[in-house]
Amino acid sequence: MRKHIFTTDICSSEITSRTLFESRRRWIQGSVASLAALAIPEGGVESRDVSKFPVPIDANKSKFSSDEEQTSYSDVTRYNNFYEFGTGKEDPFEQAYRLKTDAWKIQVIGEVSRPKTFDMDDVLRLAPIEERIYRLRCVEAWSMVIPWLGFPLSKLLNAVQPTGNARFVQFVSLYDEEQMPGQKSPVLDWPYTEGLRIDEAMNPLTLLTVGLYGEVLPNQNGAPVRIVVPWKYGFKSAKSIVTIRVTEKQPSSSWNLANPKEYGFYSNVNPNVSHPRWSQRRERRIGDFLKRDTLMFNGYSEWVESLYRNLDLTKHF
Repeated sequence: MRKHIFTTDICSSEITSRTLFESRRRWIQGSVASLAALAIPEGGVESRDVSKFPVPIDANKSKFSSDEEQTSYSDVTRYNNFYEFGTGKEDPFEQAYRLKTDAWKIQVIGEVSRPKTFDMDDVLRLAPIEERIYRLRCVEAWSMVIPWLGFPLSKLLNAVQPTGNARFVQFVSLYDEEQMPGQKSPVLDWPYTEGLRIDEAMNPLTLLTVGLYGEVLPNQNGAPVRIVVPWKYGFKSAKSIVTIRVTEKQPSSSWNLANPKEYGFYSNVNPNVSHPRWSQRRERRIGDFLKRDTLMFNGYSEWVESLYRNLDLTKHF
């Protein structure tokens, strides 16, 4: 498969304002800082030297945030599913230093009136950044509470003006075996793809995410830009995105292609629909000893249950 490689002959300082140029420079510094974090000894992750992270992201508080205790920074950045770097939970922490996020671009194509390729300056220009403390629930029955930084994906989609034929949105992650050695494994059909219905993508909860814990996204958490869909299982939240494709027909998604009996297209958090190999009624919050009841739609029913009013979620899981 072809790798997504982007180049540019124009310096950011020549096409953006001074403020945006400086934000771009700080963004690159932040990416370097994220890589530096990988070199910190395990025992020092929580008490990391703030001088190694010179680029905090200013963010507005969000009404969507959970008031639950947040998962520790070390767990959030060391215990990950990111198969592009390996199938072990610590493989992303150990291998993601290879990922180069400078000069990153995202192309938005398909059923849109104004297709565009965005660089990170463009992304940051679209909307104010919000901090949203979201629950993340994984299909393996573990969960976290993470303070994500980003803004509604709808802001990006509105900028490209979906056509009347727009029904779904597909996300395509970077494909590069040298940067992402896990892609040398046939565990999935690469590049990683995921998808949402257009109304799910436009829901105010769906976050175009650029950071966590007040900093730019660490590589192992999906740098430099990912999606977070908090009422769905974690694998629906595509990482390190290079293409967003708006489509009329339901797009392919990697886990659904790999095993459609276990991973449905919708993959809403639903305690009443078991994974074939384990129940989803209970979950273990990382850092806790005891399990807790799983909430329907991961606790976000107020915002999303109307999307599925006429859908049988036992069949469309």
